[in-house]
Amino acid sequence: MSVKLGIAPIAWSNDDMPELGGDTSLEQCLSEASEAGFKGIESGGKFPKTSKELIPILNKYNLKLCSGWYGANLRKNTFEEEKLKIQNQLKLFQDCKAPCMVFAEVYGSIQGDPNINLSKRPRMDLEESKKYYKKISEMGKYLEDQDMPLAYHHHMGTCIESEEDTRRLLENTDGSVKLTLDTGHMLFAKGDSLKIYKEFKERIIHIHCKDMRKNVLDNSLNYDYSFRQAFLEGAFTVPGDGCIDYEPFFDLLKEQNYSGWLVVEAEQDPAKANPFEYAKIGYKYLIETLKSANLEIENN
Repeated sequence: MSVKLGIAPIAWSNDDMPELGGDTSLEQCLSEASEAGFKGIESGGKFPKTSKELIPILNKYNLKLCSGWYGANLRKNTFEEEKLKIQNQLKLFQDCKAPCMVFAEVYGSIQGDPNINLSKRPRMDLEESKKYYKKISEMGKYLEDQDMPLAYHHHMGTCIESEEDTRRLLENTDGSVKLTLDTGHMLFAKGDSLKIYKEFKERIIHIHCKDMRKNVLDNSLNYDYSFRQAFLEGAFTVPGDGCIDYEPFFDLLKEQNYSGWLVVEAEQDPAKANPFEYAKIGYKYLIETLKSANLEIENN
């Protein structure tokens, strides 16, 4: 079993705050991601929306599309309504042979509002949860039939944020609903990535390797920052530059025969944290730590 290393373009350009990296070209992002050593990249706002345009530019930089974010409104929409909205991205991902779709619920999310504290994030009561689990199960089965697995992303500021939210989601949905395990978001929500992995290893098909700066993490929780304030103050960083020790996590992946993408994802202000330099830091740390865990790294 082997792992593949990818990166997210959010370090170069932030789709939620276009002023962050707004003048950075897609070509710069792709060339630097490739030069840093990564073999895959997730999709972003500056990416072409058709495979005819996207595949050649990815090939130019020897990169594969290793998934990408889909922000859903299934709390509000019916399954059929959401199915219509997902079609363009689904077609693009199918054409590019992406391994899965990183799927997150953004209805009611506070992640983009600088005036709403983390403690005010949306929550679903029991009745809404049951309806939501039914709809997300329908979507999971549909995407599985399309050979594009749904890899749900628990995320700060959304209705599926905590370890317990994630556990309930997986316990109450069809097995076609898989998980993107994000180590940084799980820590931010005071959860335990190792525990979730041990419980749901067969459902975890995609991993975001995000690290956190402990002083900013502590301040964000103690002073109830907004999500935007937390990341602008530097809560997130790449593996090897934060407080997460990845050695036991990678040892567990080795023990459980994880095979798939490990994606460095760390939204930072590119004016303060040079994306290329941080990409190299994250790649170097992953290579060293994965080798220590005897995890084979796929290089093509």
